[in-house]
Amino acid sequence: MSELFTRNRLVGLALAALVAIVDQAVKWYVVGPLNLRQVLKIDLLPFFDLTYTENKGISLGMFQATDMETRWILVAVTALIAAVVLVWMMRERLMGEILGLALILGGALGNIRDRFELGYVIDYADFHIGDFRPFLIFNIADAAITIGVVIILARSLLVRDKDDSNTETGTGDAPRGETHNA
Repeated sequence: MSELFTRNRLVGLALAALVAIVDQAVKWYVVGPLNLRQVLKIDLLPFFDLTYTENKGISLGMFQATDMETRWILVAVTALIAAVVLVWMMRERLMGEILGLALILGGALGNIRDRFELGYVIDYADFHIGDFRPFLIFNIADAAITIGVVIILARSLLVRDKDDSNTETGTGDAPRGETHNA
């Protein structure tokens, strides 16, 4: 059984690494070959553009890092959050939770690297319906974090997993500490 848990955690670590790598590769592509930093906007579809933005804050632009001290505080706080998510992921056994946490971790690592290297996070994905923008401009890391949080919340609200403690005694239905008398 612990082999399955180890495999699940390795899958989670691989997914987190993949998210971080894909996030960084796409950011490199939009800033490098597409030259989005200079052209600022590329119209792709009637509802989706690439629009260059430097996000010096965190979610929804809050807590803007306008000086070096604030920048490094944001790096430290987001790194601490990523470390907590990593520990949480390594303690989980179920693939659903591990996948959600892996998406959060991978997204956090992608954005932490930007903030560490550049002092801001590169955002470029601009979804809109006419002038209405249901989201701020975002990136793959932001999308992964959001999807991961939705998975964790949905599983905590909607999925009831069997209590592992009931299967430890072999009875499957007796509460922990109680046994069946035959």
